[in-house]
Amino acid sequence: MSGPLGTTTRTERTLELGPGAGTVSAIALSPERVEIALALAHGAGAGMRHPFMEAIAARLATRGAATLRYQFPYMEKGLSRTDPPSVATAAVEHAVRAMGELWPSAAAFAGGKSFGARMSSTAMSLGKLPDVRGLVFFGFPLHPAGRPGRERADHLDRVEAPMLFLQGTRDTLCDIEQLGVVLERLGRRAALRLWDGADHSFHVLKRSGRSDEQVLDELAESAAQWMAGIASAVA
Repeated sequence: MSGPLGTTTRTERTLELGPGAGTVSAIALSPERVEIALALAHGAGAGMRHPFMEAIAARLATRGAATLRYQFPYMEKGLSRTDPPSVATAAVEHAVRAMGELWPSAAAFAGGKSFGARMSSTAMSLGKLPDVRGLVFFGFPLHPAGRPGRERADHLDRVEAPMLFLQGTRDTLCDIEQLGVVLERLGRRAALRLWDGADHSFHVLKRSGRSDEQVLDELAESAAQWMAGIASAVA
């Protein structure tokens, strides 16, 4: 199914994951002119149609950035347990390749929400995404809830591309102090944008005087501006 959505176009797609690996569903959402494209991976507990994924993709499209959302194989099969990294990173690799075929002249980026962010960066660290210019993390899952640590970020040392961390200060999967140590190690490759009072899902408390919709707008604006800056810097 495809069709216009305002000034954007949405197309349902099927991605081939290679011999014997099957297929997964995907959704391409693009503005009229595509100069920036983001392979956008979902989090561990919800697929590409989750309201957060829908909202971010729609907002990015209105800001000039196309997205290709896709399912990881476990989510496509309706399983609760996430794929092993070898399977998940292969899915990221094929999604980025498909995105390049869709929008060959666009500056390519990869990333996603939580698990999708970590699997995208893992794929990048393994050299699977040579054409990707930068990584966008919507809530990087630095550690399990309640167990602050930095081991999940060790692979980022092998990522040479720029990285954007979009994080909430109430995120129980990303202690900001621990993240600060990681960012210091990464140096100029990493940029951080913080949302005061936002949790891992970027929900904010009512008493904050701000709404989830405002946060979503700001997330998309920050991501789109950062990608545009990276694209123009290497054009």
